[in-house]
Amino acid sequence: MRVLIADDDLISRTVVKALLSKWGYEVLEAGDGIQAWDILKEKDSPQLVLLDWMMPGIDGLELCRRLRQLDNNTYHYIILLTGRDSKEDIIGGLNAGADDYITKPFMPEELEVRLRVGKRILDLQQSLNEALEIQRYQAQHDLLTGIFNHAKILNILEKELYRAKRQNSNLAVIMGDLDHFKKVNDTYGHMAGDAVLVEVALRMKNTIRLYDSICRYGGEEFLLVLPGCSTEEAIIIANRILGSISQEPVVFNSTPIAVTISLGVAMKAAGDKTTAAELVQLADAALYKAKQNGRNRVEQA
Repeated sequence: MRVLIADDDLISRTVVKALLSKWGYEVLEAGDGIQAWDILKEKDSPQLVLLDWMMPGIDGLELCRRLRQLDNNTYHYIILLTGRDSKEDIIGGLNAGADDYITKPFMPEELEVRLRVGKRILDLQQSLNEALEIQRYQAQHDLLTGIFNHAKILNILEKELYRAKRQNSNLAVIMGDLDHFKKVNDTYGHMAGDAVLVEVALRMKNTIRLYDSICRYGGEEFLLVLPGCSTEEAIIIANRILGSISQEPVVFNSTPIAVTISLGVAMKAAGDKTTAAELVQLADAALYKAKQNGRNRVEQA
């Protein structure tokens, strides 16, 4: 783990560096507060920090305050290492944002243990951040296909509608439903059905534009949101999706499975006051028309 030592006393800094290196830490040094601040502002700065209180340029307390005001999602565990040992100084240091406080002269064993505590807390925080990131991903994505889920796409649709209204631009929605999907599950099994959903989602995602959004709306249904798209452009994209799915079978355990999809296209033209619910309903009605007219086709609302 990397540690920053900020101390204007070269002898003190050299002694601490030797100890940290012996304990397996990678050490960065700063000879004053300004140099330390320049290092700590960087995105990949050390998260474990040893600060002297009295330094030229920026003192240790001010560095603590600045670090706590940084909005970069990185927590720095700060240990003040100083000769100031009054209770008022300790309280002042902790109030400024320090996590721990060691007075000079110190016992190497005490510094080692306190660094170990800091590392443990940073490791726990990293684990927590990773768990929160997983939770955030799961809340927004369909876990089978990896594309957005129902709730997330509706949120995206509302935002794109607001943007379209503000910019007086078009917005298209495509609703898709796999044809005879129950037959796939009944014939080949549910694992094969899952494989079909994953492959279809991948093909659709690779067909749309980078700034379009796609979700698994439910079961074998998919919903796509296409900002700034005319009716003609939306139909072209829908037909590309149609071809990408029907032209090549999905292969599961060496067995080719023919798959087709029906698609309904709905538009909110510039100036229209169509709501998100109305737009989805229109796309769903167009999808129903595609089913009624033979499946494996695109229909427009």
